[in-house]
Amino acid sequence: MLCEKRFFEIYGKDPDSIAFSPYRICPIGAHSDHNLGKITGLAIDKGIHIAYRPKQNGVVEMQSLQFAKRAQWHIKEVGEKTGDWADYLRGATWALNKEHLLSVGICGVIEGTLPIGGLSSSAAVILAFLDALCSVNGISLSPQELIDIAFDAEKNYVGVNVGTLDQSCEVLSKKNHLLYLDCKDGSYELIPENPSMKPYKIAVFFSGLEHSLAGSKFNMRVDELRAGVYSLKAFAGVEYGKVSQTNARDIPFEVFEEYKNKLPLPFAKRCEHWFTEFKRVEAGAEAWRRGDIEEYGRLSFESGFSSIHNWESGAPEQIRLYEIMRETDGIYGGRFSGAGFKGCCMALIDPAKAESIGERVEREYLTAFPEMKGKYSFHLCESADGIVNQK
Repeated sequence: MLCEKRFFEIYGKDPDSIAFSPYRICPIGAHSDHNLGKITGLAIDKGIHIAYRPKQNGVVEMQSLQFAKRAQWHIKEVGEKTGDWADYLRGATWALNKEHLLSVGICGVIEGTLPIGGLSSSAAVILAFLDALCSVNGISLSPQELIDIAFDAEKNYVGVNVGTLDQSCEVLSKKNHLLYLDCKDGSYELIPENPSMKPYKIAVFFSGLEHSLAGSKFNMRVDELRAGVYSLKAFAGVEYGKVSQTNARDIPFEVFEEYKNKLPLPFAKRCEHWFTEFKRVEAGAEAWRRGDIEEYGRLSFESGFSSIHNWESGAPEQIRLYEIMRETDGIYGGRFSGAGFKGCCMALIDPAKAESIGERVEREYLTAFPEMKGKYSFHLCESADGIVNQK
């Protein structure tokens, strides 16, 4: 791997070990985990590798193959976030320090195997880094501890109003199984592929646009949803506390249906997405259980439509990619991957038609956005084990 080669070039010795976290996709369940919804997801066979060695002086020194600037701090003095790529790693150090005594630092080189944007590379880099930092400090985390610490780092240090979708998919997933997760209590099921299910592969279409949750409208959308739910509670006479502690899971669908027309339109749309997505996830899990990937894919397309029209996410490039996917033979279903502000689209496809799908999507997309030639890319992936099931 390139990270191993680069590590040797920098430090003049081979790394002690390689940490790895997969990326993830969420075909149904987008924009819902932060309000304690349900999600379905899969880890994929691409992700983040970190080549590393311990540093006994407690210094953390990290280099990324994707970014030029090397980052450095001490495990006991992380400091404030700086707005660069390494904030996710600083956050991981900060969050782990709250739970465990750290004495050993680390030097490492990070390599991402796909372009950044939409596959939760932020959670993947945090998880891979936590795995490495725990290893050099002799710390063993349970799967839930790993999820919680990674979540704490991204939400409370970096400042993105995420839920636990990304971390859970990348930790708990199992190859050839669908993760069905309830974000309210962390309970989950790994639903195996039904023997009757048609074959599929995971296609990733990168728009060529870079992606950053911290700089997008992601946090605003979450705030709009919570404001809508807070208002619904007031209309229904339901007890409520702080807006920041309000979750859509607090109220039943019937309350939303009764009072939704009283909401300001943006709030109503955000709530419409959340409540209908909840129903899509439940229906999607049952479709997967039956082996009906075509129905599961249809629901994923429906999820993407709601993301555009109700959650109101997606750059024009992504929206066009989604439209092309819907028009392309051999694609069971798909949607924006991640928050839907730039980045990529993902799809579940018929492997026998992968070549024609790749050619058609590229041709149609570059006709619409010729300036993306050389930036757009297509990748074919498979489901994979999360961190827990790799070991």
